[in-house]
Amino acid sequence: MDLTFNKNEDHNKLKLSELRKILAEVKLGGGKKRIEKLHAQGKMTARERIEYLLDNNSASIEIGAFAGEGMYAEHGGCPSGGVVVKIGYVKGKQCVVVANDATVKAGAWFPITGKKNLRAQEIAMENRLPIIYLVDSAGVYLPMQDEIFPDKEHFGRIFRNNAIMSSMGITQIAAVMGSCVAGGAYLPIMSDEALIVDKTGSIFLAGSYLVKAAIGESIDNETLGGATTHSEISGVTDYKAKDDKDALDRIKNIVDKIGDFEKAGYNRAEAKSPIDNPEDIYGLLPSSRSDQYDMLEIIKRLVDNSEFEQYKEGYGKTILTGYARIDGWAVGIVANQRKVVKTKQGEMQFGGVIYSDSADKATRFIANCNQKKIPLVFLQDVTGFMVGSKSEHGGIIKDGAKMVNAVSNSVVPKFTIVIGNSYGAGNYAMCGKAYDPRLIVAWPSAELAVMSGNSAAKVLLQIEKASLEKNGEPLDPEKETALFDKIKQRYDHQISPYYAAARLWTDAIIDPLDTRKWISMGIEAANHAPIEKKFNLGVLQV
Repeated sequence: MDLTFNKNEDHNKLKLSELRKILAEVKLGGGKKRIEKLHAQGKMTARERIEYLLDNNSASIEIGAFAGEGMYAEHGGCPSGGVVVKIGYVKGKQCVVVANDATVKAGAWFPITGKKNLRAQEIAMENRLPIIYLVDSAGVYLPMQDEIFPDKEHFGRIFRNNAIMSSMGITQIAAVMGSCVAGGAYLPIMSDEALIVDKTGSIFLAGSYLVKAAIGESIDNETLGGATTHSEISGVTDYKAKDDKDALDRIKNIVDKIGDFEKAGYNRAEAKSPIDNPEDIYGLLPSSRSDQYDMLEIIKRLVDNSEFEQYKEGYGKTILTGYARIDGWAVGIVANQRKVVKTKQGEMQFGGVIYSDSADKATRFIANCNQKKIPLVFLQDVTGFMVGSKSEHGGIIKDGAKMVNAVSNSVVPKFTIVIGNSYGAGNYAMCGKAYDPRLIVAWPSAELAVMSGNSAAKVLLQIEKASLEKNGEPLDPEKETALFDKIKQRYDHQISPYYAAARLWTDAIIDPLDTRKWISMGIEAANHAPIEKKFNLGVLQV
């Protein structure tokens, strides 16, 4: 291997090491002392509960592990959004599992907690997957109640979704394994079946202190809303478990009896590993987001047998389109080519930029995949659409709109991998979060923003400079450089994949070698939900 490959490999493996380090800290939730306190109460942590529930040695993927990362510092932080969400297998059946982390503010709901719970429910609804709630929460985090309580996508939407999923026939099972108070008490009871753990689980609209203040009644929490009360007197819960493991074992038994599902029918053959070594990705992917590389070499290390059947190979070369298999599943791949290419007319086109011909090609390919019922995989490393008079006169806006239209109206499941740049309208055309990918993940090398940090800093510097000069405060070269660096540093922080993952703009930051697993499990999940709509582009300027 050449020196550039080795430098890239060192850089990308260092990024991966950083990812693993941050993830290890996140998995501690509220910290070791709070974990020890839970254990002293005879309770398992959220992650221990999920690990015990899921089948041994089975694959799983975690949604939103970095939710809340770097946010709410003034409130002590909220690791993983105070809730753990995984897609995994219970008795061989793929399920979504949602577990409140009681080590983080007693499992209280921050704004990001609500957003993450809604994302978990969205995944369950889109894919018609059973969803299991492991409830241990003090309810809404009161200091931020105005950001979690009243709006459409806030706390109340959770219960609305409970009702919608029930009407859709999606199995919902809830185990109350700790506190379940106030409005949060509706979640387990709006599920199909509810369990409660004796002595540690409790459900009530108002705790004993509030009851005393409101109506003057003196009563302890266990008598008010403990396991015996709700299993033998009120009938609110369906099963009483003696401890956490007993509750989780009962959930396994319930899931084990669920009948089979109607399949969407996506094509799957015997899975085969890539022939080209996937670990080469670390050396192929440049350390600088502005450097060129051949995306085709990345694709060969992601697909079965390293086989990629290109569609319109000689046309619209800044986007690669074609058919392949990933872990046996047939997929259509739309990927940004990151090297400079030459057209038949001898013109040079920049890598990572979407031109009119590439947008036209991608639109046609997306339509073909919808026609053939083939899931779509988008590999993003895009700086945006081509600008300038030639592109504008050639109708780049119209061609870009056609591609966005096709992505928006696609009815086959879509999966988005942000490999490198994800800038501007390129993010939209390549199926960014706003375009409903079933799953969207980023590699540690990803950057998501309107434009690169360098470009944005130049634009913002000019605005700032003009403002200062207008006020009679011209900048000397030294101050101008210092201001540029300050602006770029702030902007670079915002384009980090961790900034995006903290806000759930992506579902995860992953090791590139886990990409095949994410796509495979995603298509398996999507196979639970037959397509009910027809592909229709509506009004389209041709």
